[in-house]
Amino acid sequence: MNPSELRASIPVFDDVRYMNTGASGPSPRPVVESAQEMLARHEYDAASEAGPYPFAFDFYEEVRETVADFLGAAETEIALTQSTADGITRVAGAFDWEAGDVVVRTDLEHPAGVLPWSRLERRGCEVRVVPTEEGRIDREAYREAVEDAKLVCFSALTWNYGTYLPVSELVEEAHDAGAFVLVDAVQVPGHSPLDVTDWGADAVAAAGHKWLLGTWGGGFLYVAESAANDLEPTDVSYRSVEDPSTDEYELKTGAPRFEVGTTNLAPYAALQTAMETMESVGLEAVESHLLGLADRLTDAVPNDKLLSPEEPESGLVTVRVDDPEATVQTLKDDYGIVVRPIPSLDGSVRTSLHAINTETDVDRLVEALEETGW
Repeated sequence: MNPSELRASIPVFDDVRYMNTGASGPSPRPVVESAQEMLARHEYDAASEAGPYPFAFDFYEEVRETVADFLGAAETEIALTQSTADGITRVAGAFDWEAGDVVVRTDLEHPAGVLPWSRLERRGCEVRVVPTEEGRIDREAYREAVEDAKLVCFSALTWNYGTYLPVSELVEEAHDAGAFVLVDAVQVPGHSPLDVTDWGADAVAAAGHKWLLGTWGGGFLYVAESAANDLEPTDVSYRSVEDPSTDEYELKTGAPRFEVGTTNLAPYAALQTAMETMESVGLEAVESHLLGLADRLTDAVPNDKLLSPEEPESGLVTVRVDDPEATVQTLKDDYGIVVRPIPSLDGSVRTSLHAINTETDVDRLVEALEETGW
């Protein structure tokens, strides 16, 4: 499949020029159809065949294998979650926190990577926030912050500036200090090629509803084999233990110990199809396409209006405008263009350029911004 064929399979482009994949990707028809078919199979057929629970457990195994292959991980290193925030929260709850324990994050994080640690502050933990400038982390401040940290959490690809942090280097420095490292990678899968083990992180949380173009509810959590069995999740249910019928439960080996309860199969069917679809396009081709579009946009944006790098690192390009909310509404109402404001950056609007976008999309956006006076 090529990018134009992928775009043609997405109904939203019948109505608008959608450039907000960094928030939520519009799903292709085959992805939604997979979800619908799985829902029907589970609700209509499974009860008279293997039974809804055996059917579901077999399917969870199948999906874990798909995700593991996509990420370059082992199947036992994958847990199925509902979202990135869900994965981060599950990891946060797996530690025996004590007053005085230190958590480190950056000032670039999405609320998903902020709120779990804010809650720990109420229990007497210390949260250190490493400063950044224009999407670049202060490396010296980071090294000082992680010296006695218990856990470090940061984004691989920043949601506000569209910059990549030096993940492997940050992981190594945190590990040297004895800290556990959790990476928020939600902006990467489907955007760029990814072998999650290259980073060396202890855990990586992500989801399929952004650049993978999956549906909501299909999240996934990688936990390295070397780390998973030392963690004890707060939430324990029949899916997280070896034998739920025994009085003394034993947590499953590896990341599946983070799975709990009865969850809908449809988002995971969509996730499978989404991963297969993006692989059919080719992640290298996707990245090359979107970086070309991002270059086209940054070349057209006046330097004083550009908040993201002049040489784009991703399909996320943020620009400065006088009134973000009004600009976003005008772009949609008058030009049929969908982008979003970034509340963490005052006076900004972010464009997400993916393989499903075109040069015409970019040119129309530039014209619209010029006509609205930025």
